[in-house]
Amino acid sequence: MIINQSQKIYVILAFQNTEPDFTKIHLKALRTNYFQILLALSFTVFINTTSFSQDIPKPGTKVEVKNQDSTQIVSDSLRTRVVSEQIMDTTHLDSVKLKQEFLTDLVKYTAKDYTAFNRTEQKLYLYNEAEITYGDMNIKSGVIVLDYSKNEVYAGRLKDTAGVYSQHPIFTQGQNVVEPDSIRFNFDTEKALIFNSKTEQSGFHVIAPIVKKENDSVIFMSKAQFTTSENLENPEYYFKSSKIKFVPNKKIVVGPTNMVIANVPTPVAVPFGFFPLTDKQTSGIIIPSFGEDNNRGYFLQNGGYYFAVSDYADLTLLGDYYTNGSYGIRAESNYAYRYKFRGNMGFRFESLINSEKGFPDYSKSTVYNLRWSHSQDAKSNPSSRFSASVNLGSSQYYQTSINQINTGNFLNNTMSSSVSYSKTFEGEPQVNLSVTATHSQNTQTEQINMTLPTFQGNVSRIFPFAPKTGSKKGIIQNINLQYSARAENRIQTTDSLFFKPQMFDEARAGIQQTVPISTNFKLFKHFSLSAGTNYQEIWTFKTIRKYYDEILDDVITEDVNGFDAYRTYNFNASLGTTIYGMFNFEKEGKDSKIKAIRHVMRPSVSYNINPSFDQYYESYVIDADGNTFDEYSRFEESIYGAPNQNFSSSLGLSLANNFEAKVKDSDSTATEPKKVMLLNNLNLSTSYNFAADSLRWSPLRVSGGTQILNNKMNINFGATLDPYALDNNNRRVDIYNINNNGSLFRLTSANMTVSYSLSNKLFSKDKDDDENDRSIQENLRGGGRGDDLFGRSQDFSDQSFFDEEDGEEKEDSEFYKFKIPWTLNLAYALNYSNAARQNEISSHSLMFSGNIELSPRWSVGASSGYDFKNMGFTYTQLRLERDLLSWRMNFSWVPFSARKSWYFFIGIKSSILKDLKYDKRLQPDQRL
Repeated sequence: MIINQSQKIYVILAFQNTEPDFTKIHLKALRTNYFQILLALSFTVFINTTSFSQDIPKPGTKVEVKNQDSTQIVSDSLRTRVVSEQIMDTTHLDSVKLKQEFLTDLVKYTAKDYTAFNRTEQKLYLYNEAEITYGDMNIKSGVIVLDYSKNEVYAGRLKDTAGVYSQHPIFTQGQNVVEPDSIRFNFDTEKALIFNSKTEQSGFHVIAPIVKKENDSVIFMSKAQFTTSENLENPEYYFKSSKIKFVPNKKIVVGPTNMVIANVPTPVAVPFGFFPLTDKQTSGIIIPSFGEDNNRGYFLQNGGYYFAVSDYADLTLLGDYYTNGSYGIRAESNYAYRYKFRGNMGFRFESLINSEKGFPDYSKSTVYNLRWSHSQDAKSNPSSRFSASVNLGSSQYYQTSINQINTGNFLNNTMSSSVSYSKTFEGEPQVNLSVTATHSQNTQTEQINMTLPTFQGNVSRIFPFAPKTGSKKGIIQNINLQYSARAENRIQTTDSLFFKPQMFDEARAGIQQTVPISTNFKLFKHFSLSAGTNYQEIWTFKTIRKYYDEILDDVITEDVNGFDAYRTYNFNASLGTTIYGMFNFEKEGKDSKIKAIRHVMRPSVSYNINPSFDQYYESYVIDADGNTFDEYSRFEESIYGAPNQNFSSSLGLSLANNFEAKVKDSDSTATEPKKVMLLNNLNLSTSYNFAADSLRWSPLRVSGGTQILNNKMNINFGATLDPYALDNNNRRVDIYNINNNGSLFRLTSANMTVSYSLSNKLFSKDKDDDENDRSIQENLRGGGRGDDLFGRSQDFSDQSFFDEEDGEEKEDSEFYKFKIPWTLNLAYALNYSNAARQNEISSHSLMFSGNIELSPRWSVGASSGYDFKNMGFTYTQLRLERDLLSWRMNFSWVPFSARKSWYFFIGIKSSILKDLKYDKRLQPDQRL
């Protein structure tokens, strides 16, 4: 239907399709002639922001429209019928087969100022904040021209009277975004010609004067620049290439390329290059770092291959090689299954050669380390749980390893492991089962203790006389019993026999079954009395036999294989109460800073009887005359030891104290006093053995601890006080020290530790997040401390050690930081020994570490300590880091000690170009 009004024709197209795809089509500003009408019908142009709107009538319906001249227009079942005041065209337009439109999808476009169609040029003009959308293609620009004769769209910038350009085009197709100066796009071929484009792909910013887009998957660029810098107007560095083939989300292939730093070309150039692009993990080569070692020559370190095994696991194989023949191998794997479990595994092996063959200091050694960490999501299976924390290997691994990643662990004295599985069977009573394998290794003595495995099973408390409903009351109703079983296979070996058949020669196995029976009740309302007995049965599969060999003139101990068992029992009772005391300091009419001090005392008295089990002891001759005898138990070398031979009847005394103060809150709006902990605990304990012939009192043990300064400083102390004196041979005698012209107690040992963690975040609402620090995690995985007091594990070439920090610091000035982040860790330890009149400080040290950001891009750190006893500094590490925007520079220096060394690194931050780096290091000198 066509409406002629004031020499203008408005065209409405109606379609025979019962479910038309389009509801409104408007064309305006066409002059009156039928050729123009037919021309207009050959285009499908959709304008959503025109001033005229009319629903399309269905076939066979009549629509009455009145114009300003009251002309009636009627539309029948023809596709389009034109009625005007002058002429009625009865030509059936639908008898001619229409040409297929060149646009196969809906075109939407808008403009802020105007939208104009030029019939002569067959172009549609959109001006100011123009936008056009066709399928997955979207263009936003200052000016957009849609050319119907060529099926092309052109987008460009706006230029004001001052010659300043604005509203640069933004071309988006799928997930690819290009910001050029201008662009030409063809709807038919989907090819595009882009001028001065800027786009980002997988961290790469690509700038090119001319870009030719062949299709959705291939783009060619000429004389392009690509960089990871965020400053595209003046990047710190970029790579300039004569030609580039770019496949979005897959790869970038470049021709001759030269590196430019600060707009200065460098000698760094390559004839061609390949850069993979992907949002998913992919396998690839890891470029090693190059350096020189004083003892092993030049080396390549931490190079290898990364395997993207699946979405749930990966594998990294790394290697080190030294020109003197030394080498190292590392395998690291991470795995995770969401809502089920996650973990990581690592194996490290190093073959180290010192000096040269033929020299007296030549040596060759191998060290290794195996680590495994596994954790299960608590919600995956509440009744069943599996966990693992493994750290085992050569005792000297961390001390002899020369890989920088082990820096923070070389002071470790112990390595430990645990792998456990537990299962809970709900019900009444509840049954818990667990199987555990443990490992403990002393790196100084090279002694290794293992349990392979340990089985534990226990049944929850059973109250046989408890009522079915209501609470339990009285001594009878509170009677309860339990059952627990523990089976172990213990192995004690050394580092040299580890993982060899000989390590199982001294293995000991046994089963311990325990049935405790107890009850508790109130006494005189304020006292809690508990009493019980404990029955134990020990099964063992290997015992010993001792006898005197006249030929060898010595006592022979031999193993006896076979099942054997012994049974023990004991009795115990305890009485305790809690006493509260309050000391008020606030007086009437006076406002005191300290309101009150509360003292909580928990005294306890216990009594234990341990019978003597002489039936498990035997006598044997220890000399050739047969006149001297000695006693032994065949179970004394069993896994749980021998039963008690001496009867004991002891009374235990203990007192636990807690001191807390109420002080006036500095916040004037607070309505309640503030609670301050004075002493978290102060405990005293001793015992008196009625059955002993002498030395009936055991030493008095005192321990305590508290937290101050907003719980940032932890203070713990302890002491041992002996009431008995020493003889001339420094042995305890049955004489009270006060009767030997001494004090009431003799101080035999004392210790105190103080730890303090302080940071600028202590005075703000932010919280520390050190547990997420990769270097701290590396320390913990290696059995080290959860801080940097022993230094930081470092691999400067590994980007995960230096994650970008988010926060307010990025808003600071480039030269001045309004808030200076800093951290300070202190650890003080003092130990005193006087058990044999040595009266000495056995150890006295202060360890400290700190980090501070001097400016938004400069940070320094240090880890050190001082030994007050030996008058010298402990292991010291100095660190410096410079943020160079797209680059990062690090320097680590150990100025003295046997591990004197330094390490310098500079490289690009972006993970895609992390192999472009330079590092130099000085390894520790060889210790003869």
